[in-house]
Amino acid sequence: MDSILALMNDPAAWVALATLMVMEVVLGIDNLIFISILTNKLPEHQRERARKIGIGLALIMRLGLLATVAWIVQLTQPVVTILGNELSWKDIILIVGGLFLVWKATKEIHHHVDPTDHEDTMVGTATSTFGGVIAQILVLDLVFSIDSIITAVGMTPHIEIMVVAVVTAVTVMLLAANPLANFIEKNPTIVMLALSFLLLIGTTLIAEGFGVYVPKGYVYAAMAFSATVEALNMWARNARLRKQNRK
Repeated sequence: MDSILALMNDPAAWVALATLMVMEVVLGIDNLIFISILTNKLPEHQRERARKIGIGLALIMRLGLLATVAWIVQLTQPVVTILGNELSWKDIILIVGGLFLVWKATKEIHHHVDPTDHEDTMVGTATSTFGGVIAQILVLDLVFSIDSIITAVGMTPHIEIMVVAVVTAVTVMLLAANPLANFIEKNPTIVMLALSFLLLIGTTLIAEGFGVYVPKGYVYAAMAFSATVEALNMWARNARLRKQNRK
């Protein structure tokens, strides 16, 4: 209790909390895009429950990892050398998760643009099983959770601050999940843009796994620019539709 009161009276702790909360929310965007697209594949009455379960699992996984911070730190120690690159368990998890994202996004883009191929799609018709969707969400939750916690450990040594930041980020994800998923479903062009974001995120994870650090600011700036261009396209399209309807 005394340590918590000391942190509350420490301006540096408040700055660290605010910074970490922003970082955790931004990192949660990747996780949320994947969950939103994937759950839209389910029958409508199952989608909201799947999103809540997926985000709940993300919270449980992050808090569980925070309880084993000493073990998490050890994940950054090299365990194997591949092609001259020393890889830790964190690197291996990021590479596997990145490959999974690239494979999944590429597969779904193919299905989305090929009208003759609609088997096992992430978007479009609701053909996925509930358990299959949750299993895929769980895989990516693990990847994003480890990345999130290692980022938190690098920014502050205080577990209390990490817990508050993680709970805040997951709460924001929970509140944004349904509006984001509904928006993606109602705008087919957004689906393709979101899948391209997953490709970008997956490639970034692979690069970081091999020791090539890509500043997150560049990645999110590119995503924000693409989203802005698409927003302008949607605005222009809606303006044309309104003009046609007035004729």
